[in-house]
Amino acid sequence: MLNYDNKFFKPVSNSENGETSNETVFHYKQTGNIVTSEYSGGKIKYGHLIGLVDPNGTIEMRYHQVNDKGELMTGICISKPEILANGKIRLHENWQWTSGDQSKGQSIIEEQ
Repeated sequence: MLNYDNKFFKPVSNSENGETSNETVFHYKQTGNIVTSEYSGGKIKYGHLIGLVDPNGTIEMRYHQVNDKGELMTGICISKPEILANGKIRLHENWQWTSGDQSKGQSIIEEQ
């Protein structure tokens, strides 16, 4: 099983309707199969996610964040890992807002 504990990730791409950018930094922690992360930067003042990781390293998560407009935004996401040639993790994410317009998107974040 992949271990996400104490790893830092930054987005490398995101859908137009997303709020994360290359200025956003995620700090992942893991205990057993529970993954959490605090994140901020760019349009996001503060965010938090919690998820469950399966034996393949895929994370099913829920997130909430406060953006630079002072809005509380929430969503769901499935993140599938890819191991890069340098051994770092790239996560391919399919997400959907559960607040606002409830639109869907895709993003990619990479371990720093």
